[in-house]
Amino acid sequence: MRLKEFFSSKPFIAVIHLDALPGAPLYGGDFQSVMDKALRDARIAEEGGADAVIVENFGDKPFREKVDSPTVAAMALIVKAVVEELSISVGVNVLRNDAVAALSIATVCGADFIRVNAYTELVASDQGFLRPAAWDVLTQKRLLDSNVAVFTDIRVKHGVSLSARDAVDAARAAAYRGLADAIIVTGRETGAEADPVVLRKVKAAVDRPVLVGSGITPSNIEKYREADGYIVGTYLHENSEISRPLSLNRVRKMAEAIKKLKEK
Repeated sequence: MRLKEFFSSKPFIAVIHLDALPGAPLYGGDFQSVMDKALRDARIAEEGGADAVIVENFGDKPFREKVDSPTVAAMALIVKAVVEELSISVGVNVLRNDAVAALSIATVCGADFIRVNAYTELVASDQGFLRPAAWDVLTQKRLLDSNVAVFTDIRVKHGVSLSARDAVDAARAAAYRGLADAIIVTGRETGAEADPVVLRKVKAAVDRPVLVGSGITPSNIEKYREADGYIVGTYLHENSEISRPLSLNRVRKMAEAIKKLKEK
């Protein structure tokens, strides 16, 4: 992935929320249906105008920091199928913070980037402590000779950073000590709006692309015009219900809103 080119047009990244995978408490026993839904949502995202998708195991709640081999195997199959199906960029997020698994899947399957929830921060989350992953990620990148880009959250949703640093300090640590390729700011939970003031402060503090990673809709995107990209999940589903498929109409509305923002 050429980051400069990717971020030159404020990319719209659609989230592909996977149903529960084998080994997860809510797994329904039919892996093919999980695969089919993921591919259907991915095709809708591309047809509707998304510049990229990011595949994440959202249905595997309750989450653990590290996942087991069935999750890695299942996600690799799905990510590979999505990469082969689409002509746009593909990313991987292995919840809750298995960044090495995400990097391995992305590298082997030909994806372009990963999302890391806790990169240079120790985070107390609702489902356990998330430990900083930067060293493990960069070591694995070197081992695999990987060109996969690392996008990282700061002060991630559904968690509390145990550092006293504010968002600006957290962003600088991720960028300059963790060597992240891009920074993500979010709200407090899935679907919650990020703070536009925090976005502006982080943008001014680092020379990395800064994305908004939650709560984006066509009606509020103007507040985030300074962002270098948008990761959109909840809004894209029918009635904003993550259990339902992506809505082609909603994806198109989101793509059009971002296009209009770029034209101003």
